[in-house]
Amino acid sequence: MQKKRWGRKLGLLRKFLSFAICVISLVALFSAHVHVFPHSQVPAFLEFYKLPNQHDIEYQRLSKEQIWTRSLAPPHLLEAPIHKNKLDGARGSLDTGKLWKQPSNRDFVPCVMPSSNYTSYGEPRGYLLVHANGGLNQMRAGICDMVAVARIINATLVIPELDKRSFWHDSSNFSDVFDEDYFINTLANDVKIVKKLPKDLSNATRAVKHFRSWSGVDYYQDEIASMWGEYKVIRAAKSDSRLANNHLPPDIQKLRCRTCYRALRFAPHIEAMGKLLVDRMRSYGPYIALHLRYEKDMLAFSGCTHDLSPEEAEELRMIRENTAYWKVKDIDSTERRAKGYCPLTPKEVGMFLTALGFPSHTPIYIAAGDIYGGETRMADLRSRYPFLINKEKLATVDDLEPFYNHASQMAALDFIVAVESDVFIPSYSGNMAMAVEGHRRFLGHRKTISPDRRLLVRLFDKVERGTMKEGRNLFDRVIEAHKGRQGSPRKRKGPISGTKGTERFRTEEPFYVNPLPDCLCHRDAVNSSLTY
Repeated sequence: MQKKRWGRKLGLLRKFLSFAICVISLVALFSAHVHVFPHSQVPAFLEFYKLPNQHDIEYQRLSKEQIWTRSLAPPHLLEAPIHKNKLDGARGSLDTGKLWKQPSNRDFVPCVMPSSNYTSYGEPRGYLLVHANGGLNQMRAGICDMVAVARIINATLVIPELDKRSFWHDSSNFSDVFDEDYFINTLANDVKIVKKLPKDLSNATRAVKHFRSWSGVDYYQDEIASMWGEYKVIRAAKSDSRLANNHLPPDIQKLRCRTCYRALRFAPHIEAMGKLLVDRMRSYGPYIALHLRYEKDMLAFSGCTHDLSPEEAEELRMIRENTAYWKVKDIDSTERRAKGYCPLTPKEVGMFLTALGFPSHTPIYIAAGDIYGGETRMADLRSRYPFLINKEKLATVDDLEPFYNHASQMAALDFIVAVESDVFIPSYSGNMAMAVEGHRRFLGHRKTISPDRRLLVRLFDKVERGTMKEGRNLFDRVIEAHKGRQGSPRKRKGPISGTKGTERFRTEEPFYVNPLPDCLCHRDAVNSSLTY
């Protein structure tokens, strides 16, 4: 009798212990996944550089009044977001926290306020007309440079004319893409800016000038400003790369940064829609913005035909041949690719992300136009990372209707989502990639992984030939090569050693890719300037 009683007690004890172990296991399991990469770890926008609701754009009012700013995601994205604990690593157990960890900004903060020697502009001597050429980000950089040039030559700047003749044939005017009044008012103490040329000068003789590329202050003060004696209106035929990257007065460099990162913000409808896209992406957790520059214009311009059919390669060659302002016609695609001058293909991007360790369910925003070859060309990347999203999937047709047929405005939406992403990865170092990288550096050195394309194509070709497997050896080599390519603070690179003349300036790192040291300083050195 006593043995039976003892046996029942022992059985109850075993059941209690088993139940306790199950409870402890469940608690441990849930607690391990509750705190995953909070977005607050990503440096927030500084006060002047936040998204539109910090710039009196009345985002909440717009979201109620306009159909393209609905607060709810469209039906095809209403299913439950993929939970963050499913980001379980592409190579087994992996500390995914490292993938999203931001580089240290080493206490570098914006320091763009002018020095005590900086004075308001004097009486302007004439008017500067500007034709901003190229795509969106090429025009943005050129406009910022022309503000500085107007200051140097003491000109009144007329709101720049945007390029309507380039590959995209975008009819947008300045006020369609940028907040025109804000641009004028923000720079009121730096340069006089007007929307139109005065009527009494509309028929005046104009000096049409191709400003010399990568020129310094002396060129503009001596050669260009001297034209005021004969002309009241000077027209800059092009705006891109007309100002040197380095060796300019500190106040001119800071003016370029104030213009780029403060004054030249997008039009209210663009910023409101951009914020909406960012909010929808963030609802799915940490995300990568992938600038997949595998578009027809870039492939035609660069002459890169790897993995394309003979018919596709011929189509691109004809585009290059028939585009008059593209100087280089005969290009050796194999040689360019070996040197790292070609965009990574979607397939190569998938191999790169896998090698870095990003899980297969990572949300990826595709910041790009139409991919050459369409879904067929995207199949390899999508098989690895099915959660590929672009603005057309985040928004409805009605949402995007105001932006259709306006390449610059569509590119601006991608720009906003890319700047705000947890990780930015460009497949090619074009104007968009450089502009986003520079903006992210200015906003606290947000994580930007720049692929070493020269190394990657060499490794990937070995995989294709079967001399290397897509495994640990490849992954380790890719990870090691990119430890120092993630957006950490560093000074802007100078020219390549041994280059001379124009080529010397061409090989310098562009100013808008990296505003350090001119427009970023250590926090303890600029405490008095942080009250912008």
